[in-house]
Amino acid sequence: MFAITLEQKQYKTYILTDQLAQTRLEVVPERGGIITRWQVRGQDWLYLDTERYADPNLSVRGGVPILFPICGNLPDNTYEYEGKTYRLKQHGFARDRAWEVCDRYTQEGVGIALSLTSDDETRAVYPFDFRVTFTYRLQGNSLLIHQQYTNHSAVPMPFSTGFHPYFPVSDKSQLQLEIPATEFQTKADPTPQPFTGQFDYNQDEIDVAFHPVSQTSASVIDAARKQKLTLSYDPTFTTLVFWTVKGKDFYCLEPWSAPRNAMNSGQDLTYLEPGATLETQVKFSVSPV
Repeated sequence: MFAITLEQKQYKTYILTDQLAQTRLEVVPERGGIITRWQVRGQDWLYLDTERYADPNLSVRGGVPILFPICGNLPDNTYEYEGKTYRLKQHGFARDRAWEVCDRYTQEGVGIALSLTSDDETRAVYPFDFRVTFTYRLQGNSLLIHQQYTNHSAVPMPFSTGFHPYFPVSDKSQLQLEIPATEFQTKADPTPQPFTGQFDYNQDEIDVAFHPVSQTSASVIDAARKQKLTLSYDPTFTTLVFWTVKGKDFYCLEPWSAPRNAMNSGQDLTYLEPGATLETQVKFSVSPV
């Protein structure tokens, strides 16, 4: 009923299947620990730009990229810590690093655990020792991502974390957004703007952040495919970002634990004490409407 197989494609790809629920998950540890495919009853629920995915010099547009130790971008890609300037590119380094498979199971469900550990390369841009472990699980029509962040440093470790999932869409005008917020900010303008539930998809790009959110779930109804996607998240995640680009058949609904530039502003930044572990979870679920 539950199985995990390994295929050598361009990258080693772990394929998790639940025959009864008719679900499938594809995970690529060495390409940033990314989920590249999630299927429920034969329907794909993730968009993937295969050309960018195939080029290791480019960030992936598609699947579920991991954001750590920052979400969004920093001014000039820099932040200050203890009087020293460090450089971190947009969304941090986790999505560009090779992750290690540390566990897998096929009893009473199917899941795989991946870990990322600090090294000299990460410490050059982020001066902390850490271990991050994500467990991806298929559970009926849901995909669960359980996360553990452990600080192995002798000082508190500041960070934010999140995900950048890409969902396929054929007609964005058929999207109905149910976001637990009444206003948003754009990347270019921090002035709060009222949220009416709809966007003008004729814009070249929509990149907006909802902060704070009043509930721990949000959803998108795609009337064209008669399906509803629900995103559930722990209170750790204070911000939702909606992003899409004109002419591209995707939209992103991203849970972030802090707004962009939190490493400098401190807003909602997590400070993990030495030796401590933060555990949290995000879940994607789909259902017909």
